[in-house]
Amino acid sequence: METWEELPNVSLVPTNPKAPQAKMSAQDSCLSLIKYLLFVFNLFFFVLGSLIFCFGIWILIDKTSFVSFVGLSFMPLQIWSKALAISGILTMGLALLGCVGALKELRCLLGLYFGILLLLFAMQITLGILISTQRTRLERRVKDIVMETIQRYHAHPEESAAEESWDYVQFQLRCCGWNSPQDWLSNPSLSSNESEMHRVPCSCYNSSASNDSAIFEKLSFPQFSRRGPLARPRHSTDLCLVPANSAIYSEGCARSIQKWLHNNLISIVGICLGVGLLELSFMTLSIFLCRNLDQVYDRLARH
Repeated sequence: METWEELPNVSLVPTNPKAPQAKMSAQDSCLSLIKYLLFVFNLFFFVLGSLIFCFGIWILIDKTSFVSFVGLSFMPLQIWSKALAISGILTMGLALLGCVGALKELRCLLGLYFGILLLLFAMQITLGILISTQRTRLERRVKDIVMETIQRYHAHPEESAAEESWDYVQFQLRCCGWNSPQDWLSNPSLSSNESEMHRVPCSCYNSSASNDSAIFEKLSFPQFSRRGPLARPRHSTDLCLVPANSAIYSEGCARSIQKWLHNNLISIVGICLGVGLLELSFMTLSIFLCRNLDQVYDRLARH
């Protein structure tokens, strides 16, 4: 005798046919949001890089105006302008990769964008570790460079970039020498031939402690004067010196630099953390968009 088993009531039609479509629509919306966020952020940095590049080129073209405005001589200003121009070009190139890769959904450009950001982030981490672990060695190296600059001060007037930069540091930080003003005694060319009196550069002169008009007339270089007079010509053979026993800064620049770093430590750490977080955010957005493009391509192929 045959028996019939009751089959379960199985429905081949999904109970909610709109659920997969809703899930696909939400995922597409999320990918579109990430794509346009990445595009807008990189567009902003492309404009910022363009402004930095234009500013660097402007300084190169119109050096005289910036020399009298910021108080830097020609050589350091030229170095800073080239650094700004190169930084602007790199920022524009990286931002362009992100913009085009996100807008056109090109995996190769997004992968290259992610790789460059990862390389920059790794370099910053490595640099931070090296600075923290090799701090003593780095300080010794900087001291050797400064002492060599002091000993060879004005020995070769046509090669004065390091000397002008160190003059600017002394003037801005209100210090003299590396450890103390006595460091300048190691340079015999700064001694007066008439009285054998030791002299120091005018960047060591404390103008707020004296009203000597004769000294003020010597302060004719923009980096030595707060009044903004005419700029020192490039490769000038003129040497601005004051007696070592006059009103000069008594503190060495090593201590002043340490004070400056201590007072601005929060700002420096904040800027580094902000740059690192931005790079991590862009890397996360780019790799998420790059990995999910496969699903988009598969759906388009099925349709």
